[in-house]
Amino acid sequence: MLTPHRQAFVDAAGIAHELAASPEVAASWKAESACAGMTVGGLTHHLVRQAVVMTELLDAAPSGKPIPLLEHYENAPWVQAGHNAAVNVSVRTGSDERAAVGAEAVLAEARVSLDRLPTLLGAPRDPDAVDIPWQDWSLTVDDLVTTRLMETIVHSDDLAASVGLPTPEFPEPALTPVLGLLSGVAVRRHGQAAVVRALSRPQRAPEHVSAF
Repeated sequence: MLTPHRQAFVDAAGIAHELAASPEVAASWKAESACAGMTVGGLTHHLVRQAVVMTELLDAAPSGKPIPLLEHYENAPWVQAGHNAAVNVSVRTGSDERAAVGAEAVLAEARVSLDRLPTLLGAPRDPDAVDIPWQDWSLTVDDLVTTRLMETIVHSDDLAASVGLPTPEFPEPALTPVLGLLSGVAVRRHGQAAVVRALSRPQRAPEHVSAF
C-alpha cells in the first residue's frame, strides 16, 4: 500500500492526464500556451511527462546521498534564471519538439507510466535516494514526489488557462506539500517578512513573492 504522500502523486498525475486528454487541448495543440514561447502541445508534454520522469528515475539504481529539498531548488540553475535564459528556453523548445508526435502519442506514453506508478512507488528502495541526472545530486523518494507534485499542479493551471478550462481541483494531500514547498522557496528568495505579509498583511506586502 502506498503512503498518502505517494498516493497523492498518483492521484494528481491522473487528474493532470484527464485535463491533457480534453478535446480543447487537442484542438489547440500547436497554438501558443499561457507559458510564453511554448505551445499547448509542448506544455501538455511537459505536464504529463512528470509521471514518465518519475518512472524513469525510479527504474534507475539508487545512488548518492540525498540533499534537502529546499537546497535542491537553491542550487538548481533554472530557479534564478530569467525567462529567456538558455536553461529555460531549452525546456520550452525541447518540449515543443517532443510534442510534434501529436496528442495521442504523448498521452499514450504517459498512460503507460501512470499505470506503473503504484508498483514503483510502493517498492522498497535502499538506500532511499534517487539520482537526478540533470543535476549533480540525489533526492529522497518522498522529496522527489514533492517536486513532481509541484510541477503537476502548477502546470495543470498553466494548461487549463491556455485552453479556457477551469483549473482542476487537487486533493489536500497533493496540494499541501506543494504549498509548503512554494512557501519555503519564496522565503529563501524574498525573506520571511515578505512572505508573511503577502499572506496576511496586503497593505504592507511587496509586489510579489513568487517562488520561481
